[in-house]
Amino acid sequence: MSELKTGRQTNRSRPNIPFMQTSAAQLGPAQNEFHRQMSGLLYSLLKWAQLAEFWTKVDKDAGWYLYAIGEEVPIAPATPAQVEKFIVEVDALLRRDHRESYCGIVYADNLDKPSFIKIYDPNHLGVSCGSSKTPTLPGWIMSQAPPTELHQKYTLPANRQRWWQGLFSQE
Repeated sequence: MSELKTGRQTNRSRPNIPFMQTSAAQLGPAQNEFHRQMSGLLYSLLKWAQLAEFWTKVDKDAGWYLYAIGEEVPIAPATPAQVEKFIVEVDALLRRDHRESYCGIVYADNLDKPSFIKIYDPNHLGVSCGSSKTPTLPGWIMSQAPPTELHQKYTLPANRQRWWQGLFSQE
């Protein structure tokens, strides 16, 4: 399997700007779409059965950018095979690490034909519903719009770095 194409999409001449403080004037149309979706209305997949059904509705050929917050920003969409592998692996990780009778940590813009999906890391949930002054960022984002770099307030744990980097490394 080929590796994901990634690269930093930041201007290093200015300081890193947290997601919520980036102004629309600094972004192109695609990045504006990503930011609009990031802070827009999303629907929760509350039950595990809903999540299983939802994954079947994700069009693997739709040009998904797969972004692990804290890792490099993808500069090209993933292949359909990479999208399929990511869905299988992240679903297994969520079910293993989120030891609850409900899901509630995956959100999408449309539950029947999604184009933007936030997936929260079960080990770093914080206040994922967004009611905090500083909302918790998701662990992973699937987006059909090219993402821009988002900045966590914590260092990505080594086990998550290994999981992500091993997911698409050549075999």
